[in-house]
Amino acid sequence: MMAVAVVAGCSDNKGKANDPLADSGRTQRTENLLMSLKAQADSGVYMFGHHDDTVYGIGWEADYVNDSTIGMRSDVKSVCNDLPAVLSFDLGHIELGDDRNLDGVPFERIRDEIINHFDHGGMVTLSWHLDNPLSGGTAWVADSLRDIEKNTVASVLEGGDKHELFLGWLDKVADFLNSLETPYGVKVPVLFRPWHEHTGSWFWWGQDFCTAEQYKTLWKMTSDRLKDKGVVNALFAYSPGTESDGNVEKYLERYPGDDIIDVLGLDSYCHTPEADTTQVATYAQTLDKHLAMMTEIAKAHGKAMALTETGYEGIKTANWWTATLAPVLAKYPVSYVLVWRNARERPSHHFAPYPGHQSTTDFVEFYNLKETLFLHDVNGLYLK
Repeated sequence: MMAVAVVAGCSDNKGKANDPLADSGRTQRTENLLMSLKAQADSGVYMFGHHDDTVYGIGWEADYVNDSTIGMRSDVKSVCNDLPAVLSFDLGHIELGDDRNLDGVPFERIRDEIINHFDHGGMVTLSWHLDNPLSGGTAWVADSLRDIEKNTVASVLEGGDKHELFLGWLDKVADFLNSLETPYGVKVPVLFRPWHEHTGSWFWWGQDFCTAEQYKTLWKMTSDRLKDKGVVNALFAYSPGTESDGNVEKYLERYPGDDIIDVLGLDSYCHTPEADTTQVATYAQTLDKHLAMMTEIAKAHGKAMALTETGYEGIKTANWWTATLAPVLAKYPVSYVLVWRNARERPSHHFAPYPGHQSTTDFVEFYNLKETLFLHDVNGLYLK
């Protein structure tokens, strides 16, 4: 691996409340983060990320009361003695005014983890699995509520019955983003990734539940409201699933525009209940096709690109990291790759290795590849 100036905070600016705005209206550090993601991908390296990495894992959960445990424990760190360069957290249930997110992690702790990761040189991305404001259900569409939930996006747009309620939900997100400030007065840049996997139909904002124009309007309303509420530290990622089948027009069918989106993403998982080498190979082929397509789009639109969610639940083949994932990523200008969480309440639901897992040796080899960046490999660019 190599040391690269990537995306994060550094201690030499503590005590200097210098957080200037760029011409875009966002902080200069946020703009530097975006420039860094583009430059890094072109240099042939990519950051590794893991969702909820420092707050729980297989057989453990962080002590949310004890500040000294912030950023201290991680399944990934237990395997390779390093933290991911990218941490991911979810804002689901912030819209309800809850003090914990949908996975039971206190928002206060998420804030502290974000600031700590920034101070140690890392990047943070945020998803939002928000409840359904029309039906009262979850982000995932329930078969029993399908007839109601198909009208949800229309209900939150201007003129809809839930428009004002939804603006209040966006305001709660804005309040959280605005609260991501270090003790020395610096706003922490984050990559916000709402309305993801919209090309499927399992979320209420998905393909079957709104038109392309409604989806684009939802994105514009989100971006405009956060800006109106003074959010100056957020980049935005567009992350469809693989339903486009590698077709440029299908991938961009609901794209809200270059003026809103900063990072082009893809959510693509390896789905097989057993160690099926054929299915694993199919995943690699699908990923290859879509990253090739995204490279073409990213160059045409001047955007950074990332594998915004991926993984193999259970990691059932011991060499998945170096034999399946890494060879595909090495071919394309991917700025980061993020695998999903290691659920402490569902031990079979894990996407990163942990001590004793069959893929630990291979993951250490993945860690040592010259292309992969973990926390020790990155240092602050946007504080300079």
